[in-house]
Amino acid sequence: MGTRTAVVGASGYAGGELLRLIDGHPMLEITALVAGGNAGKKLGQLHPHLLTLADRPLLDTSAPELQEADLVFLALPHGAAADVAASLSSDTLVVDIGADFRLDDEADWARWYGGSHAGTWPYGLPELPGARERLTGATRVANPGCYATAVTLGLAPLLHAGIADPTDLVVVAGSGTSGAGRTPTVEQLATEVMGDLSAYQVGGSHRHIGEIRQALRTVADGEVSMSFTPMLVPMPRGILATCTAKLRPGVTAGEVRATFAGYDDEPFVTLLPDGQLPHTAATAGSNSAHLQVVVDDDPGRAVVLVALDNLGKGAAGQALQNANLMLGLPEATGLPINGIAP
Repeated sequence: MGTRTAVVGASGYAGGELLRLIDGHPMLEITALVAGGNAGKKLGQLHPHLLTLADRPLLDTSAPELQEADLVFLALPHGAAADVAASLSSDTLVVDIGADFRLDDEADWARWYGGSHAGTWPYGLPELPGARERLTGATRVANPGCYATAVTLGLAPLLHAGIADPTDLVVVAGSGTSGAGRTPTVEQLATEVMGDLSAYQVGGSHRHIGEIRQALRTVADGEVSMSFTPMLVPMPRGILATCTAKLRPGVTAGEVRATFAGYDDEPFVTLLPDGQLPHTAATAGSNSAHLQVVVDDDPGRAVVLVALDNLGKGAAGQALQNANLMLGLPEATGLPINGIAP
């Protein structure tokens, strides 16, 4: 018998991706599928692609099976995870895929999300310097957001090396429609999205900005300032982030590329060969992030391109990566490195 595992929010996109990955994990056993609003339905009604779990019933959060789990993933809307987490035993391992426990500062939480700050858990981006040590053996972990994962992976090496100005960062990132979740809205209708490319929450209003700044401050020598423009792309899944940073005078292209050598031994982060650009399709279905870095000589800026699956390394895959560390398992257990194509 493997580690008894529950997914709360099993009816959503991230919850469904978690179940797909957990079902193939050799050390985990799915014991509870929780989806309050869809309790009583069979999983196959909402996730017909999960054939091996199709007949499993969706449970309410009061189900005793949830309390019996050794490991719980919370795939809930922001602000909804704290109450469920509080109801669980302190011995239960919990990974929150939402934002409830990501931010350190109460004022930041109030600015970006509003309401009461639930607290702070270890931040689950293992590739950040020193993060893996904090995550290994932890009982609670806050999973990063999808945009935050892409941007932080792209800019952290430059800031950690001190070769880029942390107060002059510009990011334009496009995400597939699954990043907005499964709750139907007019803006997410296929009629509205297909054949269109649009920006949203322009001018520093996207919630992930606070999280990204917090993550980058841990590696930068000084305060971080960033202009971030998100875009909605007519595809189901994937993120492509174009991250630029002003380089210190005299920094060469070779020095810029060398700062990414820290990813050489990372199983899920790959700096592509010179001239090869990241594609979102190449990361689909995987827990991988593909990077490329070039220097734009005229403005003296480094340009880092990052592609990942927002439901993989941006959500469910990263959550499982963190759970492996919490359980003391090899980090890549049950996680695909290769994407699917075409």
